[in-house]
Amino acid sequence: MTSCSSALESSDPPSRIPAPHPLIPPPPLLPSPLDLPFALTPCSFQAPVPPPPPLPPPPAVGAAPPHVYGLEKSGLLKEAFEKVGPNPKGREDVKRLLKLHKDRFRSDLQWILFCADLPSLIQEGPQCGLVALWMAGTLLAPPSGIPLERIVQVAVDRGYTAQGEMFSVADMGRLAQETLGCQAELLRSGLGGPNRDLVLQHLIAGHPLLIPYDEDFNHEPCKRKGHKAHWAVSAGVLLGVQAVPCLGYAEDPELPGLFHPAPSTPCQPPLLPEESSSGAVFLLCKQGKSWHFQLWDYNQVRDSNLQLTDFSPSRAADGRVYVVPPGGVRAGLCGQVLLLRPQESSH
Repeated sequence: MTSCSSALESSDPPSRIPAPHPLIPPPPLLPSPLDLPFALTPCSFQAPVPPPPPLPPPPAVGAAPPHVYGLEKSGLLKEAFEKVGPNPKGREDVKRLLKLHKDRFRSDLQWILFCADLPSLIQEGPQCGLVALWMAGTLLAPPSGIPLERIVQVAVDRGYTAQGEMFSVADMGRLAQETLGCQAELLRSGLGGPNRDLVLQHLIAGHPLLIPYDEDFNHEPCKRKGHKAHWAVSAGVLLGVQAVPCLGYAEDPELPGLFHPAPSTPCQPPLLPEESSSGAVFLLCKQGKSWHFQLWDYNQVRDSNLQLTDFSPSRAADGRVYVVPPGGVRAGLCGQVLLLRPQESSH
């Protein structure tokens, strides 16, 4: 554990923001059969039984779509999902972003993309942190995966959450260790300074990073003092470099200037961009309200993570119970991220 990391030790019992308890009127009494306008009389014959409906056609054979939590219950979500089509692989999704937003990326640099594939998972209610943990778990847990329902149940049983919310990075680390059997390292003092190289090396190695931040209308990081606190999982990084190392990289055939680590080939680690080099590092992230990857400027994520200080007034007034650690959002989320590694992995 480095000096900028904190052991995941037990914290004081979380405080709760109580919800009001409105009086609920009893349900109305059902009318007696004698009060109905027509009396129910026994029938002396039986109606013919209709034939059973025909069996549905067998499902089409093909690749299974990505699992989207809540899809079965939401007709609107299902309709939107069907319009979008199949979930693209991580590298292809990022290439789509690069083509759409060419102006965001500096033309004086060459770019190296380190990308791990993650499935999509759409949250139901305030479960963004638990959904982000589930997505991260696909890089950490056995191939069969860990059901989201188990992660939610353990979080409730341990007192980490009431509605699915997670306002403590330390609790998230303990939950990850218990449910995924992985290593969890909590970094304090933000994504900048000495933590920056640790985070980038962690992502280059293919390990996931959990990040609390304020979510803007387009899901990107913003600054709302924690009022829009949200969770994302980062599964890769796009680095802008002056020169690509000779060993272990291949240029993309469609996008000149974009390089990928060559499969089954040892890669020479790239020289990380200086922290003062603006627009040279982008995090590859997913969160529970979209099934597409997003590329976020590293400094934008860093700044959003550093200003999570207040509990949302709208949540405080919505009548629900939320688990908030001692010291509030500032103590639980501000300037903190979680590095996750497989149990057998070393730093």
